[in-house]
Amino acid sequence: MSLVRNLTHPAAEWIAGGVPITMMMNMEKRNGKMKPVIQKALVDLNGAPFLYFKKHRAEWADSKSSYIYPGPIQYYGPTEVCDQPTITLKLERGAK
Repeated sequence: MSLVRNLTHPAAEWIAGGVPITMMMNMEKRNGKMKPVIQKALVDLNGAPFLYFKKHRAEWADSKSSYIYPGPIQYYGPTEVCDQPTITLKLERGAK
């Protein structure tokens, strides 16, 4: 699986790499047999991204308020737009 590190830094400082899928697997008992599975990633209700969402969700539920898209990095257009890490990633890394 491919990965990119340092996403909260400018794009020139990103570090590309790879990880074997097997490094993500754990052995779990399924239907009485041990099977290799990728562990579920649940939302951390005490993590910075969720706590930020919780603090602002009433405001964001208002259809007239401005909307900030927290999702994927955009790779085309002006640097001030394209090279910004996602809001979720900034919150996870403690960057504002």
